[in-house]
Amino acid sequence: MQLQGSITALTTPFTESGMLDLGAWRAQIDMQIRSGTAAVVVAGSTGEAATLSDEEYSQLIELAAIRVAGRIPVLAGTGLSSTAKTIRQTKLAKDSGADVALVVTPPYVRPTQAGLHAHYLAVADAAGIPVVLYNVPGRTGCDLQPQTVGRLCSHSNIIGLKEAVGDEARWEELYPLASPVFSLLSGDDPTFVRAIAGGAQGVISVASNVVPAAFARICRMLQDRNVAGAQVLDAGLRNLYDFLGVEPNPVPVKALMRLMGFGHGLRLPLLPLSESHSGEAQKMLELCKTIEQSI
Repeated sequence: MQLQGSITALTTPFTESGMLDLGAWRAQIDMQIRSGTAAVVVAGSTGEAATLSDEEYSQLIELAAIRVAGRIPVLAGTGLSSTAKTIRQTKLAKDSGADVALVVTPPYVRPTQAGLHAHYLAVADAAGIPVVLYNVPGRTGCDLQPQTVGRLCSHSNIIGLKEAVGDEARWEELYPLASPVFSLLSGDDPTFVRAIAGGAQGVISVASNVVPAAFARICRMLQDRNVAGAQVLDAGLRNLYDFLGVEPNPVPVKALMRLMGFGHGLRLPLLPLSESHSGEAQKMLELCKTIEQSI
């Protein structure tokens, strides 16, 4: 399996009473497939995984697997602070129907590079499904360095890296690691076009929840080496990227998803988008509609 193209880190829709909104969940997945999304991530940080019970986690993966019916891969977020717990979560994801485990670096505990290397080897050996490394130091407090990725990418069960650090120097170190069996995936929407143009295979995106057709088209343009065309379309999304950063993810994108009819609210400790940003949310909704209708 080689992951590539536009991959959406799905939000998790809730009802007004705070339960899973399974009707909205199915509709979200249908919209992503219809728009050309290449894969979906269930229960990542954008999906508020930390607030889900094991039963809810399994249910979301099971329903996603049923809904996609093998048309695109289903990735599941499985990374936790403990290696043993990460392995158990990865096995739960596999048993629930996930095709790939997206394993974030262990949050909060701040392991060394040697510790990260040992952690990922243990997970990959025990997972039973392919593993994608996930580095997002702004959230986890530890940074998976390119040299460590280089030591891990030869493992037969480690098939990619989601890198959320947009720094160009970082990517220059990562590009040589890409291969037919190891995909580099941007985890930073504002810089993903540069990353793919430089040699990455795709993006795992937050913004593609609300503009999935635009992201799919940009990725197709980049695969066809139409970098200039991709840059033009990407430039039209700059205001959206800025809006999605006005409060911590997934607060702004969930506000847009609610306006689009997909669920209500978030789970504590996250609160809905501040009232001061509500006018901007309406503007972004119109921008998203205009962009998607133009694709």
